[in-house]
Amino acid sequence: QVQLVESGGGLVQPGGSLRLSCAASGFTLDYYAIGWFRQAPGKEREGVSCISSSDGSTYYADSVKGRFTISRDNAKNTVYLQMNSLTPEDTAVYYCATEPETCSSWPNYYGMDYWGKGTLVTVSS
Repeated sequence: QVQLVESGGGLVQPGGSLRLSCAASGFTLDYYAIGWFRQAPGKEREGVSCISSSDGSTYYADSVKGRFTISRDNAKNTVYLQMNSLTPEDTAVYYCATEPETCSSWPNYYGMDYWGKGTLVTVSS
């Protein structure tokens, strides 16, 4: 069964850090680009970051550039999102999703294939 499972969310104070994981089962991530998205209450889902499978190219939304880092470990079939200098505006449910090879659909969410169920990140003092 194809599955993506996000983990690592939680409550963190402003300025803190979290590392999210997106673990795949039932298929290998080697040939997929992985995008991270987030959705805050009352807001549309937005693309946060993406990493391609072909050359490992990475992409970031302007709002997270310089603070978030995406990486992948194909041996563990997992993609990570390191989030530093978090602010309350980063509060959202974070999802990972796949598309074949390159980040061609990202940051648009409607072109993605498989989705995880999300992990909640709350940044608050």
